[in-house]
Amino acid sequence: MMWKWLGALLLFPVQMVYLVVKAAVCLVLPPKLRDLSRENVLVTGGGRGIGRHLAREFARRGARKIILWGRTEKCLKETTEEIRLMGTECHYFICDVGNREEVYRQAKAVREKVGDITILVNNAAVVHGKSLMDSDDDALLKSQHINTLGQFWTTKAFLPRMLELQNGHIVCLNSVLALSAIPGAIDYCTSKASSFAFMESLTLGLLDCPGVNATTVLPFHTSTEMFQGMRIRFPSLFPPLKPETVARRTVEAVQMNQAFLLLPWTMHVLVILKSILPQAALEEIHKFSGSYTCMNTFKGRT
Repeated sequence: MMWKWLGALLLFPVQMVYLVVKAAVCLVLPPKLRDLSRENVLVTGGGRGIGRHLAREFARRGARKIILWGRTEKCLKETTEEIRLMGTECHYFICDVGNREEVYRQAKAVREKVGDITILVNNAAVVHGKSLMDSDDDALLKSQHINTLGQFWTTKAFLPRMLELQNGHIVCLNSVLALSAIPGAIDYCTSKASSFAFMESLTLGLLDCPGVNATTVLPFHTSTEMFQGMRIRFPSLFPPLKPETVARRTVEAVQMNQAFLLLPWTMHVLVILKSILPQAALEEIHKFSGSYTCMNTFKGRT
C-alpha cells in the first residue's frame, strides 16, 4: 500500500506537466472539431439575443435538429423560420424554464415529437438590474428561478437519457459577473455565481460518464437588449462582445469539448487579480474601470 501511494505521489506532478503541455499544444495546433451532424440541440431562451445566434451557429455547423425554448412565441417563431430557411429542421416550444412542472412537461413533448436531445444549451436568463433595497421580491425570485433553478430542471429532464446513450453535452451560457460581481445587478450576479457552482460540480460529476460532457461559457458584457443602457468607463479598451462572437466561440468550445471558456481571454487576468490583490485594491479597480457605476444608466430589455 505504501509503495502504491508513493508511486501515485511521484506520478502526479508528471501528469500535471503533461496536461499543461498538452493544453499549450492545443492552443497552437488546430483542434479536431466534433461532428454535429447527428446532434439534436435544444437552446433555452432561443428566440432572441445570444440564443438566436446560438441557434444559427449550430445550424450553420451542421446540427441535425434545432429545438428552441422560450416564453415569447413571436420571437421563437421568427427564429424557427430563419433556421428552417438555412436548411435545418427546427421546432419551438413555449416554456418558462423557471417553472419546474412546465420544464418536465415540455421535455416529454420534445422527446415524443422530435427525439432525444444530445446537446442542451442553458441560455435563458433575466436581469432585474436594481440594488437589493430597490428590488421587488418577486423580481428577485424570478431571477433565481430562471437563471439558476431552471438549469437544475432542464438538466434533470435531459441528462438521464444522455447518460443512457453515452452521448450528450450540457452547455451553460454564464457570465463573467459570476466571478466578479457589480453593484446594481445583485440578482443577476448572485444567480450566475450559483449557476457557475452548479456547472463546476456537474462537470466534475461527469468525469466517469463516458460520452457526456459539459461546457461553461463566461462572457464579458455582450451587446444585447438584456443589458441595454449599461455603460463602462473605457468602451474603447473594453468593448462589449458581439452576440455572434459569443455564439461562435461557444459552439467551437462544444466541438472541442472545452470545459470552461472566458471571453475575451483578458478576463483570465481578472481571475488572477481577484486571487492575489487585497479587497481595497479590487475596489479601486472597480471605481477606475467604471464597473462600480455601470448599472446607473441601465434600462434593460424593452
